[in-house]
Amino acid sequence: MPREIERKFLLKNDNWKSQFTSRTIIKQGYLNTQKERTVRVRIFGEKGFLTIKGETVGISRLEFEYEIPIKEAKDLLQLCEKPFIEKERFVVLDRKLKWEIDVFVGDNEGLKLAEVELEDECQDVEIPEWIGEEVTFDNRYFNSSLVKLPFKNW
Repeated sequence: MPREIERKFLLKNDNWKSQFTSRTIIKQGYLNTQKERTVRVRIFGEKGFLTIKGETVGISRLEFEYEIPIKEAKDLLQLCEKPFIEKERFVVLDRKLKWEIDVFVGDNEGLKLAEVELEDECQDVEIPEWIGEEVTFDNRYFNSSLVKLPFKNW
């Protein structure tokens, strides 16, 4: 069964910028933002995706992601709640872990988050010096929550 296990952090500084290996523009919207399930449409660079996520328990949840034609992703975005989540994602490889740094724009401009996906919930994580406070358990930082209460309104 596909499972997403991740931890989420604020950034302490921009020292990660000298280490990133890729960057991608992301635009996403939500067809459903209920706590028990979210349904997300995402344009990731030049590809479209439909993602269904279950309720988060601890630091994990069920996740099903399917690539869809980019035209369909653009059309489905028009059915999504507003505002869209818009961000630039940077990938940083540090100590055998892949960190994804999201720099938000639009209604969530000013927010910068780092996420690390893990193999299991008990996996040790060496925290890079540019990582700040952990916000894994703060629901305000879920992308599906940022649609309802954007960062600019905090």
